Amino acid sequence: MSKPILDVDAVRAFVTIVDLKSFTKAAEALGTTQGAISVKLKRLETRLGHHLIERTPRWVRLSAQGAVFLNAAREFLTAHDRAAAALSSEQRHFRLGIAHHVAGPETPTLLAMLYERDPGLTIEMRLDESRDLLSAFDNSELDAIIVRQEDDHLNGEDIGPEHFGWFAAPDFYHREGEPLRLASLAPCCGVRNIATQSLDDAGIAWVEVFVGGGHAAVMAAVSAGLAVAALSCRLAPSDTVEVSQRFNLPELPSSRIMLHSKLTDQRSRDALRTIAAAYREHRASMHRTLEKQL
Repeated sequence: MSKPILDVDAVRAFVTIVDLKSFTKAAEALGTTQGAISVKLKRLETRLGHHLIERTPRWVRLSAQGAVFLNAAREFLTAHDRAAAALSSEQRHFRLGIAHHVAGPETPTLLAMLYERDPGLTIEMRLDESRDLLSAFDNSELDAIIVRQEDDHLNGEDIGPEHFGWFAAPDFYHREGEPLRLASLAPCCGVRNIATQSLDDAGIAWVEVFVGGGHAAVMAAVSAGLAVAALSCRLAPSDTVEVSQRFNLPELPSSRIMLHSKLTDQRSRDALRTIAAAYREHRASMHRTLEKQL
């Protein structure tokens, strides 16, 4: 019996559906339609003679045969992409900037997906404040950036929400009547400005007792019990707790995360679509987890 000849696009559609748990998100990532994705999956299932994905209006999951096929499918795509990259003598670079308050636990996954999509790519990544990244992007020093909307002066692609809260160590003590002890970034930080304005509007006195040169420093100060800080709910240290209700602190407005790119070649734009779709799914999953914990 002859072995089935696999279609690269169909296999890629299958893996993308599995990774994003959605036909709609997979279509977005691959720059096509949901109908086209369904046709490709059906064609793959027909060639293999097995049902690979089970689907209802509420969820998408692997069948038993799909679970067996998944790792082999990934290896097939990696081998294909490596072979395609080997035929190109051009050394391609991708310069990506991610804002400090945006880069989170999904960053390694995004980089892995970018590399998997184009193994011949040299990736340069810069973590910095949104405003510095925007300036570098304007000066063509970066090919793509992911920043907060409030710091943004361009019309980029909206890739998801960001929610903020007030976080402190579990044993942090605030004496009633005294100014709230704050840890924050430098005064140019947009999150810091929103937080202090919210306190001022609520008539809550505050004093800055720690100013960090980066988010890691601020989170360390919060974990150490020095102060309260306004942090992304997604990025807050696991050893801290949300204290807005305990200390009657004002609700902080949500933000949006924006993706900007100057890349025009199809390979790079395909990779960016994949990253954006994966980023949305990861953030949505994190927020669903947070909502269950509240």
